[in-house]
Amino acid sequence: MKKYLNIALPKGRLGDKAYDLFERAGLGCPSIKEGGRKLIFENEENLVRYFWAKPSDVAIYVERGAADIGVCGRDILLEYRPDIYELLDLGIGRCRMAVAAPKGFKYDPGVTLKVATKFSRIAQDYYASLGRDIDIIHLNGSIEIAPILGLSDVIVDIVETGTTLKENDLEVVEEIIPISARLIANKVNYNFKNGQIRALADRLAALQEEA
Repeated sequence: MKKYLNIALPKGRLGDKAYDLFERAGLGCPSIKEGGRKLIFENEENLVRYFWAKPSDVAIYVERGAADIGVCGRDILLEYRPDIYELLDLGIGRCRMAVAAPKGFKYDPGVTLKVATKFSRIAQDYYASLGRDIDIIHLNGSIEIAPILGLSDVIVDIVETGTTLKENDLEVVEEIIPISARLIANKVNYNFKNGQIRALADRLAALQEEA
């Protein structure tokens, strides 16, 4: 019986970049570029099956074994802490997790800091390491408006170019950690398909060295 390698890719630009890497590594699947609303793509010649998933769901598919491997941002791994193997930093999707605040903001150690974020665990861990008391306000949408409306003092979010911050009169005041996309694997499936997965990881690592 043929053993397909099941790969979860995040929808969007990051997934497109990741697929290009896999294609260069010899695991192309031409049908994935045909467009449309199809979500699962197979290439019998390369024994590979790709599927698109919401970026925050990729780690769940991998952890639960629906995917053997996947591409996931480090932010997702730090926030949700899935029980997976992290195999390789792919060097794509580079950005940073940072604290941003209105221009001129001054931290008052005598007042509990109100922090709006999608990444509650990362924010909590960061401020705990600094010994600061904070009030986490978990939001799912555009959090840049939280300080403007007085809901929070600062935000913790991913910053790529900083353009959105500038357009809302915010600026980075502290950098927490660099973020990039990682190749992750299901722990059980990694053992069963070790040869396929390791060969792919090695080819992807070699591509980075060539760049």
